[in-house]
Amino acid sequence: MTEIRCYGCGAIIQCADTKKPGYVPESALSKEKILCQRCYKLMHYHQKMESHLTKDDFLHVLQTVGEKDCLVVYIVDLFDFNGSLVPGLMRHIGYNDVLVLANKRDILPKSLKEHRLNTWVRRQFKEYGIKPLDVVITSGKKNMNFDEIFDKIDEYRHGRDVYVVGITNVGKSTFINRMLKNYSDASNLITTSEFPGTTLDLIKIPLDDHSSLYDTPGIMNEHQYTSVVGEKDLAYIMPQGEVKPMIYQLNDDQSIFFSGLARIDYTKGDKGNFICYFSRNMQIHRTKTEKADELFNRHKQLQVYGPASSMKEMKAYEFILPEEKRDIVISGLGFICIHAPKGKIKVYVPEGIDVFMRESLI
Repeated sequence: MTEIRCYGCGAIIQCADTKKPGYVPESALSKEKILCQRCYKLMHYHQKMESHLTKDDFLHVLQTVGEKDCLVVYIVDLFDFNGSLVPGLMRHIGYNDVLVLANKRDILPKSLKEHRLNTWVRRQFKEYGIKPLDVVITSGKKNMNFDEIFDKIDEYRHGRDVYVVGITNVGKSTFINRMLKNYSDASNLITTSEFPGTTLDLIKIPLDDHSSLYDTPGIMNEHQYTSVVGEKDLAYIMPQGEVKPMIYQLNDDQSIFFSGLARIDYTKGDKGNFICYFSRNMQIHRTKTEKADELFNRHKQLQVYGPASSMKEMKAYEFILPEEKRDIVISGLGFICIHAPKGKIKVYVPEGIDVFMRESLI
């Protein structure tokens, strides 16, 4: 029997097991283009379906890319840049050329200049030892710079195959669908949703008679908030539009809560500026540190979305702030731009969530 793949996620179509990827009832096999049951429910009922792929499966796909002579299109999330990096990417993809697409520009403030973003992204990649051929700032949602992306892919691939890689939820499938809508007559689009791990296998899209573009499964980052919260909470914590800065001035021994999901204590320093960039849904609350534990544990309004039931279940990260302003990033949730020279802070998040200090983005 000829192998048939779901045009939405790339899984091999099968009728034997409803719990495994690619399942369809036998009656669906007569269709010219087949969409598996999982993709159908994602598209039509917005229902989350579990992915059965493991981290090893994702790494195997990357190693396959490393064995090819190809162009790698590496998509990162500007809103959660650090959390969207693929650990050890260059080790897995070998010496292949890399074109970086910095996605979700629409979430950051419009006042931020594109050239500044581009320079910032390049500096960040340099710190990680990655030198891409080029960087393009984009928004799959807003169709931003797609003519430039299409031209650069055509220029840099030199007739080779193209593999699109990235962490789950950076917008890979949305990007490819935009490419299909804008530059081909394809009528079947691949499955997209805010749920991590939508794409299950390589999806092949012909570019010409000799080469193709491949969408790869997203690499799960278990240290992002988007990987650990429940289905309802994804829409709550993920910005759906431009984030608006919320500005607080803190004295030492003051704290900020983020909907019971995280907390920052300003433990030492002169009055500092804390500019918060989070989903508009986020309830941000300032209080004295001496009242912070009681507030977190008893104020239901602030812990209704929290995966930790008390402060005792939160892990603390301590940072000494330099003279220059710095971002504190809570992976998958948002970031705080802080200017508090030589101040000290503690950041509380559930065990396993990554917290970074980096050069200020804004």
